[in-house]
Amino acid sequence: MNKKYKIGQIVPSSNVTMETEIPALFRARETIFPERFTFHSSRMRMKKVTKEELEAMDAMSLKCAQELSDARVDVMGYACLVAIMSMGRGYHCVSETNLHEETVKNDFPTPIVTSAGALINGLKVLGAKKVAVITPYMKPLTQLVVDYIEHQGFEVVDFVALEISDNLEVASQDPMNLLEIYKQLNLKGVDVLVASACVQMPSLEAVDLIEKEIGIPVTTAAICTTYEMMKKLGLETKVPIGGALLSGRY
Repeated sequence: MNKKYKIGQIVPSSNVTMETEIPALFRARETIFPERFTFHSSRMRMKKVTKEELEAMDAMSLKCAQELSDARVDVMGYACLVAIMSMGRGYHCVSETNLHEETVKNDFPTPIVTSAGALINGLKVLGAKKVAVITPYMKPLTQLVVDYIEHQGFEVVDFVALEISDNLEVASQDPMNLLEIYKQLNLKGVDVLVASACVQMPSLEAVDLIEKEIGIPVTTAAICTTYEMMKKLGLETKVPIGGALLSGRY
C-alpha cells in the first residue's frame, strides 16, 4: 500500500503559483518514489503586496491553520515569505509556533513550514555564506527581505527587485525571463542564487537551466518550502527537478 500524504497550504488569496509549483515538485517526486500526495488550501485575503496588507493578511493565517487542521493534513506550509519577513527579524519562528498552537488546540498537532523559515533553512543546508537574490517586490520590501536574510547570518552580495506591487502581476511573470534577469547580478564569490525569494513569482522552469549555466546551487522559496515539507514528513528529499537542494544530496 503506497502511503498517501495530505499537504496543507496557507495561501494569500491572490497567490496562484504556490498551488502549481509545490504540487509540481511533489508530482515529479512521485515519478521515482511510491508515496502519493493530495493538496489542500485555505486562503487569506491579499491583493497588493504592501506592508499594511501583508500585516492584515498575516493575522488571518491562524484561521487558515484551524481550517486545514479540520482536514487533518500531515504538514502545513505558509506561503507568503514577505508577509513573514516584513513583520520583523526572526518572525518565522513566532509564526510557526502560533500556527502550530492552533493545530494543537484542534487536537491534531501538525508540523508547520513557513516559506520564510524554509528559505533560511535551505540556504543553511546548502552551506551558503554569500547569496544573491531576485525578488518581485518593491525596493523597500526587498530591503526588508535582504535585512532579514542577513540577520540570519548570510551576506547578500547583490539583489534585483522587479518592483511589482500587484500580486497577480507577479504571478503572470514568465519564469524563463529569469535566464536574463539573473545576469544583472554580481555573482562573484556567491555560493547560492535565490532565483525567486517569493512563492508567487514563477521560477521552477528556469532553476535547473540557470544552475547549469552558473555552476552554483540555484534555489527558490517554493523549492525550499517543498524540501522542508518533505523533511517534516520524514521523506527522502530527492526530486528529478528543482535544483541542488532536491538532488537527494542533502
